This record gives sequence, C-alpha cells and structure tokens, in this order.
Amino acid sequence: MKALITGASSGLGRDMAKVLAEKGYDLILVARRENRLIELQQEIEQRFKTVKVSVIVTDLSVKENCFTLYEQTKGENIHLLINNAGFGLYGRFTETDLDTELRMINTNIVALHILTKLFLKDFVKRNSGMILNVASSAGYMAGPLMSTYYATKNYVRRMTQAIRQELKEQKSDVIVSALCPGPVNTEFNEVANVRFSIDGLASEFVAKYAIEQTFQGKLCIIPGKMMKAGVFCLRFIPENLMLKISSNIQHKKS
Repeated sequence: MKALITGASSGLGRDMAKVLAEKGYDLILVARRENRLIELQQEIEQRFKTVKVSVIVTDLSVKENCFTLYEQTKGENIHLLINNAGFGLYGRFTETDLDTELRMINTNIVALHILTKLFLKDFVKRNSGMILNVASSAGYMAGPLMSTYYATKNYVRRMTQAIRQELKEQKSDVIVSALCPGPVNTEFNEVANVRFSIDGLASEFVAKYAIEQTFQGKLCIIPGKMMKAGVFCLRFIPENLMLKISSNIQHKKS
C-alpha cells in the first residue's frame, strides 16, 4: 500500500506519516520545506527498514503545482490520499492581508479540490482507495476574526460530505472522510498568530485516531470527547447566538 500526504513536513501530516509507516505503508511526502521532509524521510526509513519514502517539494498554493503533483504520482498506485496542507490567519477581515488570504484559499480549498478530483476519478475507476481531507471543527460554524479560515474548512467538510453521498449512490467502495479536530498542538498556532483558550490535543493522538477512523470508513472524524460534545450541541444553538459564542471564543485567542 502507498499513501500520499500533503503538508507532511510538520504537525498532523508528519505524525500521520509515522502512523502509516507503522502499518507498512510506503509514503510520498509533499510540502514546501525540503529540509523537514528529508529529516522525516530519514527518520522513517531508519525506523521502518521495509518502508519506502519519497519526497516532493512543492508549493500547493500555486494551482499549476497541484496538476504537476498529480502527473508525477498518478502512476504510483496510491491507495490513500491525505489532503492535509493548509494554514490559518487571525484578525479582523478589514485588517488581514489579502494576499495571505488568497494564498490560504488556494492552499486550503483549491489545492485540496484539484487533488481530490483528480485522484478520486482514478479511485472510482478501479473501485478502491481512500481520501482523507483535513478540515476542522471550524467547519461547523462561522468564525469572526478568522473568517476566511473558517470558511475554507466549511468548504472542505461540506464538499467531502457531498462526494461521500455521490459515492454511496454509485455503490462505490471508495472512501472519503473529513477530519474535523478542535485545537491540536502543532505549528498552526504560530502561523495563524493565535493562542487557544482550551488545551489542544496531542498531534500524535489525533493522527492515530484519524487514520483508524478513516480505515473504518467514518465520514466526519472528530477526535476528543469534549469536541464531539461541542459539535453535537451546535445543532441546537440558534445561528445568531452561535455567532456571538464563536466571536467570544475568537477574541480569547488574541
């Protein structure tokens, strides 16, 4: 078996690579930071002697690079695609940098959309394969002060749900899942310039849970009992109240 992981140089991408290596998966690791990828490649290959790891250095915020990545890897008989590349940005919508937001949309949405579509066509044709799209608990609500990030994760969750229903109606054996964690202890906080008001889950725990639940065919994967309860309660909260609660949570991150 072989897996392709984007955003593999740190955080959840790195830890999911290690989980899959333990399961004997060969890996294609994709990210912008070559030194981080090579370090991870060496670590995995030294620990798991039979696992083959290749690295591809590219910036997926550039649309053309997404198509190039697919062309490079479409003949690799990939069994699992993990669309993990993404980042956030904190601040009022009128004050945040437009270029950074557009790069976020290109990474969190456009790259994920392109890779999901291209690989899914191949998976459906052979009637096997899995795709894990990394969304967020942010995908269940609007997020004042992180409006663009929350919107991108809503897109990821809803698109994944819709594709899953299409596959079900086609009686396809292909699995698509969305990982929707709350705060996770990764580099996300520093990149987005936020401080979470609740403790984050360990990245290693979330990575292992995500892989296990994907293999079990779970659609929306929410690690942690507290976050599961929080997401469940959202369905009973009026929209206006939800926005106020979300805004209050966001203000505590600054």
